[in-house]
Amino acid sequence: MTGVVVEFPVNRKETNRMNSTSSRAISVALLLACGACGGQSPPPHVSPDLPARMPTMADAGTAAAGPGSVAPSEGASAERAPGSTEAARTEPVTETSVAEAPSDAPSRRPDVIYVPTPQKVVDRMLELAKVKQSDLVYDLGCGDGRIVVTAAKRFGARAVGFDIDPVRVAEARENVRKNGVEHLVTIEQKDIFTLDLSPADVVTLYLLPELNVKLVPQLEKLKPGARIVSHDFDMRGVTPVQRVRVMPDEGGREHDVFLWIAPINKEASGGT
Repeated sequence: MTGVVVEFPVNRKETNRMNSTSSRAISVALLLACGACGGQSPPPHVSPDLPARMPTMADAGTAAAGPGSVAPSEGASAERAPGSTEAARTEPVTETSVAEAPSDAPSRRPDVIYVPTPQKVVDRMLELAKVKQSDLVYDLGCGDGRIVVTAAKRFGARAVGFDIDPVRVAEARENVRKNGVEHLVTIEQKDIFTLDLSPADVVTLYLLPELNVKLVPQLEKLKPGARIVSHDFDMRGVTPVQRVRVMPDEGGREHDVFLWIAPINKEASGGT
């Protein structure tokens, strides 16, 4: 259940009136008390101009009671109509209640800053992976969902996009809806380093080199013949089957696309 914060508007004019009324009431009480004591001055630690205790909101409610008072009467909240904003109970938020409340916040910070893959590169990645209708495509760090949407619209493939950032997940789901491919594409908010990648026929990446390497144990579990394509970054210690250069549109830059086919070919480590 999602927590809701309700902010009540503050009537500053009414609050000032209540504080003023409270101060006058307390000052009168002090003067009468001093008179009863034979006109003695207040104790040395109390200024003659200030009450012995600063007024509180409870003082204000008591002093201002009368016509037009905003102080609630006993049992008033029970008489308010259901759904009334004033009837909502406000309870202190404890560490336990915050921890138990479900949240869409990421379990940790995203590993990379989101930079979208140009559509021309998206098309080349899926072409290089030879995506077909029977394939299941996994996009790790799906961003706005453009790769999985393209896989579905252009090739009729099923696709799942994963991202840890709830903002990107919401954006991707909206793009899936707008493009009418909800029957083929699913977007999930998950940490990509916890996924079982074995069901995928194609895995697409646009991560940093060290993150590609971190995925190697998961990629080693792909079924034989599964394809992995990465935008711009290779995978240290794993030899790609193919590397192609995507020429830029006017004003852009060149992009690299790397292809691996499972079982991935790990390079022999050097040694003596």
